[in-house]
Amino acid sequence: MIDKVEHIPVLLDEVINALSLTKNEIYVDATFGLGGYSSAILNKQNCKVIAIDRDPLAKIFADNLKKSFTDRFYFKNGKFSELDKFLNELNIYKVDGVVFDLGVSSPQLDTKDRGFSFKLDGPLDMRMSCDGPTAEEFLDKVEENTLANIIFELGEEVFSKRIAKNIILERSVGKIRTTGQLAKIIRDAIPIKHSKTDPATKTFQAIRIYLNDEITELEQGLIAAEKVLRPKGKLAVVSFHSIEDRIVKKFFLNCLNNKSLSRHLPELPKKEPSLEILTKKPILPSKREINFNYRSRSAKLRIARRTSYNSSFGEIK
Repeated sequence: MIDKVEHIPVLLDEVINALSLTKNEIYVDATFGLGGYSSAILNKQNCKVIAIDRDPLAKIFADNLKKSFTDRFYFKNGKFSELDKFLNELNIYKVDGVVFDLGVSSPQLDTKDRGFSFKLDGPLDMRMSCDGPTAEEFLDKVEENTLANIIFELGEEVFSKRIAKNIILERSVGKIRTTGQLAKIIRDAIPIKHSKTDPATKTFQAIRIYLNDEITELEQGLIAAEKVLRPKGKLAVVSFHSIEDRIVKKFFLNCLNNKSLSRHLPELPKKEPSLEILTKKPILPSKREINFNYRSRSAKLRIARRTSYNSSFGEIK
C-alpha cells in the first residue's frame, strides 16, 4: 500500500537544528513527500507548518498528519515555486523558516508504476505531478541532438551522444515503453565497467529533471523562499546531486553579493545582502546515517539566514 511505504528523512537532526524552532512561529516544508520533516518539526515545537508537494499522492500522508495536528498543519498540493502565493491564500506573508529536500521521495522510487527507477521495470512515466507528457511520450518525439544535450547538461553524462543515438535507433524499431527497456538501451551504449554506479543513473536523472522542469522550479522556489522569510528566518536546502548543489550555492552567494541568479534572470540592482550564509561548506551525512540510510550518501545541506535588508528580488505584492 502506498501509505505504508517507509521513508527516512535525510539529515533530519541537522535540518531541525538549523531551523532553530521557536514556539508559535511558522515554518514551510516546501517538499513534503511523506512528511518526515513536517512531522519532526511539529513534534519538536508548538509551531505551525505549511507543507507543499506537487505530487498528488503526497496528500495521503498529509491527511494522516493533519489528524494529529489539526490546527498547526496545513497542506497544499502544488509547486514550491509558488509557495508565496499559497501562503498569501492563508493570509500569511512572512515565515520563520523554509526547508527544501530536493530528493525523489521513497514512493516515487519504490513504486514501479511511477517510472522513476531503473531498478524496477515499470511504465516510463517520471512525472512528479502526474500530469503533462510522460517520459515515454517525450522519448517518442525528441530529436537526437536535443536528447544528447539534455543528457549531457542535466545528467553530466560523458557518453550522452552514444546514449542518445542508441535510444533513437531503438525507437525506430519500436516504442520504448518501460524503464527496463530504457535502462538496457543506456547500459548497452556505455563501455563495461566505466562507472561505479549503474550506467543508467545519469540519463534517468537527466530525463526526470527535464520532464519536470526541476532547474527552473528550484530557482523560482529559492526566490520565493527568500521573499517570505522574515529577518533571522532560516533557509535550509538538502540537495542530492552536483547540479542542484551548485544552484543553491550560487543562489546563496548571489543574495550575499547581489548578482543575477542565472542567465534566465536579469541583473539585480545593487542592494544590501538579503541572506547571510551559515554553511561555508555543505553539511554532509555521517557515516552512521549513510550505513542506516544508503540513499543519504550524496546529500548536502546548505543553510542561510535572512537579513533585515529588503529582498534581492522585490517584496511580495
